[in-house]
Amino acid sequence: MSYFSQYLPVSDPTLIFFVVLLVILFSPIVMGRLRIPHIIGMVLAGIVLGQYGLNILERDASFELFGSVGLYYIMFLAGLEMDMEGLKRNRSRVTAFGLLTFFTPLILTTGSCVWLLGYSPMASLLIGCLMASNTLVAYPIVGRYGLTRHVSSTLSVGGSMVSLFLALLVMAAVVNSFNGGAGWSFWLLFTVKLTAFCAGLIFAIPRLARWFLRKYSDSVMQFIFTLAVMFLSAAMSDAVGLEGIFGAFFSGLVLNRFIPKVSPLMSRIEFTGNALFIPYFLIGVGMLIDIRLLIESPAILWIVACITFFGTAGKAVAAYFSAWIFKLSVKIGTMMFGLTSAHAAGAIAIVMVGRSLPTGNGTFLFNDEILNCVVIMILFACIISTLVTEHAARQLRLENMEEPEMTRPKNDEKILIPVKYPEYAENLISLATMMRNPKLRRELAALNVVYDDTNADRNREEGRRLLEHLQQEASAIDVPMATQIRIDTNIANGIRHAFKELQASEIIMGLHSHKQNNKGFWGEFTQSLYNGLSCQIIIARIIQPLNTIRRVQVVVPSRAEYEPGFYRWLERLARMSANMECRIVFHGRSESLRLIEIYLGQNHPAVRAEYEPMMHWNELPELAGKVNEDHLLVIVTARKSTISYKNAMERLPDEVSKHFKSKTIMIIFPDQYGDRMDSITFTQPQHTEENSAYETCRKWIQNKIR
Repeated sequence: MSYFSQYLPVSDPTLIFFVVLLVILFSPIVMGRLRIPHIIGMVLAGIVLGQYGLNILERDASFELFGSVGLYYIMFLAGLEMDMEGLKRNRSRVTAFGLLTFFTPLILTTGSCVWLLGYSPMASLLIGCLMASNTLVAYPIVGRYGLTRHVSSTLSVGGSMVSLFLALLVMAAVVNSFNGGAGWSFWLLFTVKLTAFCAGLIFAIPRLARWFLRKYSDSVMQFIFTLAVMFLSAAMSDAVGLEGIFGAFFSGLVLNRFIPKVSPLMSRIEFTGNALFIPYFLIGVGMLIDIRLLIESPAILWIVACITFFGTAGKAVAAYFSAWIFKLSVKIGTMMFGLTSAHAAGAIAIVMVGRSLPTGNGTFLFNDEILNCVVIMILFACIISTLVTEHAARQLRLENMEEPEMTRPKNDEKILIPVKYPEYAENLISLATMMRNPKLRRELAALNVVYDDTNADRNREEGRRLLEHLQQEASAIDVPMATQIRIDTNIANGIRHAFKELQASEIIMGLHSHKQNNKGFWGEFTQSLYNGLSCQIIIARIIQPLNTIRRVQVVVPSRAEYEPGFYRWLERLARMSANMECRIVFHGRSESLRLIEIYLGQNHPAVRAEYEPMMHWNELPELAGKVNEDHLLVIVTARKSTISYKNAMERLPDEVSKHFKSKTIMIIFPDQYGDRMDSITFTQPQHTEENSAYETCRKWIQNKIR
């Protein structure tokens, strides 16, 4: 280490940029395995790299430049992602909840900082502002449970916008008080400047944006124009005495209507920020943190506990009191509290502003101690928010099961069948044929994805011949089939893009068992695929010919009936069982079995169905004695963070490999709420690993004990 220390810290700009890119590349992967929020992960990476850690990188001017851009980007995206129409429809309740969720934690946190921690009034006010704002870190959980349009979500999003807006206003006032005083003349002048600035943006920017976006359709020009507006607004904000992040946030609100969330322009804006500027900023923040203070000053833990408790308590009081005022249930209040209790981007932005406000004698309003405390607070707040939101969303979904989209399967049937090996492809086509509804006369879609490598041309020709053969087989039984060959560097991405282009409803694919593959139970890309799509995915390992199957054994998890795809997989299995003319046995809890029996009795009365209770998912290995060689075992599982998911499902690969190794099996991932297509962002990266680090450690210990 002493040998390398002479070359550290790295000061060459090229090498600094290279190391930062490596951190941006690998940090989300590592943090994903450790289940640590990725925003915190980047900050932790900065701690390790900085002068207070291993002293690997010098914090040069690039961190100042990219850090400022990243800070503006965070606030700009916050403005762009606001649901303005939903907020307008509920503006009275949104305003009321926004005021409560801002002032309650502001008052509690500011008071506690003054009276318990002994901070100055201005520092306490800015910390209170920090805790009054919030970031919707747990919002993806709401999407997975299909509650994005629920009243709790609307109020939480609107309240977050109001609280963030007010926090930025108060922060701007604090900044101006340091620069120009705090008399009546100052506040009057400040109000005039703020009004003029907001009016200028509201009236000028929309007209300019409408003219430019209509006249120029080039994607690069539109992107540059958007960034120019953001930086112009930030610069004007600084010029009138406001902080630049206020201008960036407000410009996002103004441009909100011109940049749809699903537009290519929005994708480019998010990609650029999430890929470079925002992580660069967060790494730079981490490099300022002195971890030695945590050891040398135990009082930091008291400060963290104080601001976390009073800030979180303020959010809880505001949420439950608002729910009581609006005559909403306690569960809705819990959801509102969970969504509004997390702090991330806005908190980091405010604390960095506090570090730049001089108080004299070479000191600043916020010191390193407060910076360390805020980072730790963010970690605790994100954990609290995630757990509370998960619990509340689950309870609300269980409470509202009977929804129109869940009562009947949709007539959007178009089955996508990815194929590669000829020996498995025909069985998959046969399975899809048995599941399709012939009355709809929808075509099947066969797909072959080829790696973009030196063998691409040869593999594409083999894929073309395979698809032609399958098309002939389908024609022989009067089943229309479309085919597609794609070349892609990633098989999962190729399947996802084809799924979107073909407007498919579900996927039927083979469970890898080819001798060329040795990538574990799921294979090379399967897990990435079902985590990246919200549609139904059926994975089959067909050992016994389907026409020789005598019985279908179906394992149904508890609460499967609460999933939006419940009736889709049930309808597919019923049709398959009828076509194979075999008996189907459902194993599950009585509540699920009762709904299955009612549905089959009303829609598929000819199906010979039996029902056997199975109270716990842990009873799956006990079915091994009931599943014969000529049976088909169907396991209905679930993706993580869905209603019917259980931790025991983590053991599914091991249990199938151990107890059902030579059996014909089918694993179904039902439709889930939310569209996770192309939702790969810095804060929510695509999950591709097989297991978390904790699960890997658990398996290692088990193997050692055995």
